[in-house]
Amino acid sequence: MGMTYDSDQIAEILPHRYPFALVDRIVDGEPGQWAKGIKCVTVNEPFFQGHFPQKHVMPGVLLIEAMAQVGGVAILALPENRGKLAFLGRVKDARFKRQVVPGDVVEMECMLAKRRGPIGVGTCKATVNGQEAASAELTFAIAAE
Repeated sequence: MGMTYDSDQIAEILPHRYPFALVDRIVDGEPGQWAKGIKCVTVNEPFFQGHFPQKHVMPGVLLIEAMAQVGGVAILALPENRGKLAFLGRVKDARFKRQVVPGDVVEMECMLAKRRGPIGVGTCKATVNGQEAASAELTFAIAAE
């Protein structure tokens, strides 16, 4: 098994805080190459108050953000990138195939496919119980704070 981080360790790498810390744990990965993380979705999430009160569904844009945060851990876990920020620059070919609802455990994987200087591309996928929920190609830019 590769890198693993709990929520406290993720907070040392990523700047995101409540309510935008969307990764509960990193369960595997290799710094600079890929990461696999999980998000345990609960009815207490603040976005469920408005999306949708009558049928709780996690917003697709937050699935994209959660996958981006997993990719952010992969790239920012490199010693030379500690303390830097990874900004989302592009979302390409986003697909949503399954609703994510309270009680779901979302498993997200982001493979860093290309990197040129501070710009990188990650291929990301989110699944629930082995079923694909979302996927996208995400481009990011690394910058100092």
